[in-house]
Amino acid sequence: MAEIRRPDDMARINTPELADAFIEEQVRLIKEQVGDKKVLLALSGGVDSSVVAALLIKAIGQQLVCVHVNHGLLRKGEPEQVIEVFKNQMKANLVYVDATDRFLDKLAGVSDPETKRKIIGGEFIEVFAEEARKLDGVEFLAQGTIWPDILESEQGIKAHHNAGGLPEDLSFELVEPVRILFKDEVRVIGTRLGLPDNMVYRQPFPGPGLGVRCPGAITRDRLEAVRESDAILREEFEKNGLAGKVWQYFTVVPDFKSTGIKDGKRAFEWPCIVRAINTVDVMQVTVENIPYELMCHITDRITHEVPGINRVLYDFTPKPTATVEYE
Repeated sequence: MAEIRRPDDMARINTPELADAFIEEQVRLIKEQVGDKKVLLALSGGVDSSVVAALLIKAIGQQLVCVHVNHGLLRKGEPEQVIEVFKNQMKANLVYVDATDRFLDKLAGVSDPETKRKIIGGEFIEVFAEEARKLDGVEFLAQGTIWPDILESEQGIKAHHNAGGLPEDLSFELVEPVRILFKDEVRVIGTRLGLPDNMVYRQPFPGPGLGVRCPGAITRDRLEAVRESDAILREEFEKNGLAGKVWQYFTVVPDFKSTGIKDGKRAFEWPCIVRAINTVDVMQVTVENIPYELMCHITDRITHEVPGINRVLYDFTPKPTATVEYE
């Protein structure tokens, strides 16, 4: 089968009409490709995999099996949202796997960033493969590949995150319904398919999740401090009109402690670093200017509501010299 490529003269999908036409065409093509067979999808809750899931549910309903692996490194409320949207609202055939202990036990004591990433990626494939082997009649694997993924892998910028890592006994034909789309087009399609805005317009989130925002060896208590502080930051940005204005914002809790005072006593606890950035192409990144009063309020909430944190720092560093994530 010839590789599908984006036509040079293809109009940008930026209206409901263009989105509906694309959805209609993809539903027809998916039915044609899949027939009465089952399709497997690793559903992370990210924009691309969520839109692919919604498209496939529209096309083939219960023939799609979505596997959501919770590796314990997701943001607060994310696994619950995946279950609510796909299982409860869209009536998807969803397999939920809570593999938190499995991932965190493997990561215990590992501080090297690359090793951490490899453990998280490798373990994810293991868990997904185990679930795939339990199913009968699956001949297809759906993926949220988008056009920039194809271009970047062709240019050697990054390895394409396709099915390359799956064990040999699991050979599936790929279904990639949004592979010729850019990210902004995928979002328009997602909205037309009825996905909630906070899923369609959610910020970029790395594959290893909060694992890259918990520098050094991950411990459960520090990971929880990252998750809770991140939730406060997101809530405050939402309340103060910054959520749609800032490209990406998150917290990092590094692996060192400093002296502070809590309830009149010495508190030897972690700092929390806040990062808020804007970019067009992710090659260069500028830092958002957060109003001073808001920063004071965020600091007050994080230091009083999140166990183990006694300082809040703001990262003013653009890219270059800093990268977006800490690991």
